[in-house]
Amino acid sequence: MGENDKQIIDGVGRWGGGFTGGLAGGIAMGLVLHLGGNQIELLGGLAPLPAADVGAGWTMHLLLSVLFGLTFAAVISRPRIQDVVETFREYLIAGIVFGTVLGIVAGGLIFPIAMTRAGIGAFPLPFLPMPGMAAELFAALLFAIGHLVYGLVLGAVFATINGIAPDVIRGRVPISDR
Repeated sequence: MGENDKQIIDGVGRWGGGFTGGLAGGIAMGLVLHLGGNQIELLGGLAPLPAADVGAGWTMHLLLSVLFGLTFAAVISRPRIQDVVETFREYLIAGIVFGTVLGIVAGGLIFPIAMTRAGIGAFPLPFLPMPGMAAELFAALLFAIGHLVYGLVLGAVFATINGIAPDVIRGRVPISDR
């Protein structure tokens, strides 16, 4: 984008992009966690009445995903960040960085709280498909991949809702002026 083509993110794009991107990213990450090792049920431990089951896990996961999507929207739409994040690719990178930081915070704070509230004292998690150290490594890898997927989808959806298309599409489809 040139200086005159700078995208302006308005309130609807900011919050709609954060909400929708967070929800879409949460669904994508949830599928990774759920199908990869049934880890989604552990997040049910964060519910007001802790229950380590799939329904409570999905509910808590999607609520947190939307909350973090709105946090991403608040951060990414700041003027100083908008000065450096302009292209679709840069939104993808920003989403991946956000997902990585979120994974570190979640792994160090949120996940242990969920484990404690769900009554699980230590690894390996009882619902993982393998025992011992392999399960611990598998769980950590799945958790990391899930957060990268979340960030990637979040960045892509946020950019798309705000009219920021990938270069390959921008060159083929006319972009309307607002």
